[in-house]
Amino acid sequence: MELKYGSTVCIPDLPPERLAGVIAPSPPVVDESPADIVEAALDDCRDIISSFRPGEKVVVVTSDITRYTGSEIYLPLLVERLNRQGIADADIEILIALGIHRKQTEHEHQRILGSLYGRIRVVDHDCDDHDGLTLIGTTSNGIKVSINRRAVEADRLILTGTIGFHYFAGFGGGRKSILPGIASRKACMASHFSVLNPGAGSGKNPLATTGSLEGNPVHLAMVEGCAFAKPTFILNTVLTADKRIVAAFAGDWREAHEAGCRYYSKHFAYPLAEKGDLVVASCGGFPKDINLIQAHKSMEYASQALKDGGVMILLAECRDGFGNGTFFNWFRHKRLEEFEAALREQYEINGQTAFSLLQKAQRFRIILVSQFPAAQAEEMGMIPARTVDEAVTLALGMLPAEWRWYLMPEAGSVLPVTA
Repeated sequence: MELKYGSTVCIPDLPPERLAGVIAPSPPVVDESPADIVEAALDDCRDIISSFRPGEKVVVVTSDITRYTGSEIYLPLLVERLNRQGIADADIEILIALGIHRKQTEHEHQRILGSLYGRIRVVDHDCDDHDGLTLIGTTSNGIKVSINRRAVEADRLILTGTIGFHYFAGFGGGRKSILPGIASRKACMASHFSVLNPGAGSGKNPLATTGSLEGNPVHLAMVEGCAFAKPTFILNTVLTADKRIVAAFAGDWREAHEAGCRYYSKHFAYPLAEKGDLVVASCGGFPKDINLIQAHKSMEYASQALKDGGVMILLAECRDGFGNGTFFNWFRHKRLEEFEAALREQYEINGQTAFSLLQKAQRFRIILVSQFPAAQAEEMGMIPARTVDEAVTLALGMLPAEWRWYLMPEAGSVLPVTA
């Protein structure tokens, strides 16, 4: 089977008789077009949209280029609905929820907005622009939630994005458009810090895990932050691995998101009878493997199908490197206890991701096929390989006599679940 790597494909040369299974999502077969699916979701919240009035200022939050959402399809349809209500193009603004990510290029804005580019104003959120931020409340665990002033001053705030698994917030989408999407850097860091248990050395909260919202402290912090912002409604898509919209949920920001999460879990979790000795995982190619922070999601999900001490081959081109300038610096900490202590002392979201990566690198043997220099992969506790053939040769020398392997062509889109 062909696996995507950046903008190319490759085929791992491994014995098919030892293949335990191909772990892939099973999205429903839908007859409707993506546009029809979005239109039906917007119909579900027609009562809310009908309350919009001419002259109102509308801010629509959407994701950046690292999280494909189908925005070039749904944003024009959404704006068309607003126009029907008398909302002029000049009164609509698209706000890109960068969180702490880099600013977008003009070409990336064009890809995000589709036919709206050049017609509707688009602005990148800046988490460090203190004059452009406004404090809207403090969560029960003490997070001061400051968000983009444009969103606060708008008459109507609409959140858009896509729903998928998140390795410690449970799911993406919904409330994440506010916190961390358009929040201050400090609020972003604080919300993600909730992943750790109170008390030095106590590790990660076990409820802050993939595919779970119940009692999840990170999710709860994000929900509180979103409630302060009082969004008018949300529009979230569900995508297949090949980026096709198969479902959309619109309406109350909490209820519509939870409905979407239930749907996603039903169709994108994969039951396993037993874990494997080897997992060969592709992020799904560009842009899913644009950088290591994004590729980590695939690594996390693939690890759920792997026995302790097992081998993972991860195909992640990472043409944009790590995804953040501070990420690699965290790997100066080699012992997990030391790493956790440093993370508690000066928390960074990138540090949390690096910590999670190092945990897996020490629990498993991860062979990384990427553009990183070998020394950098080794510094992060992984085994470097330039090609999938080289990775397979390395892996074969690490496996037990009666080994079995799994293939994950779209590792960031499916969660292996064992009984």
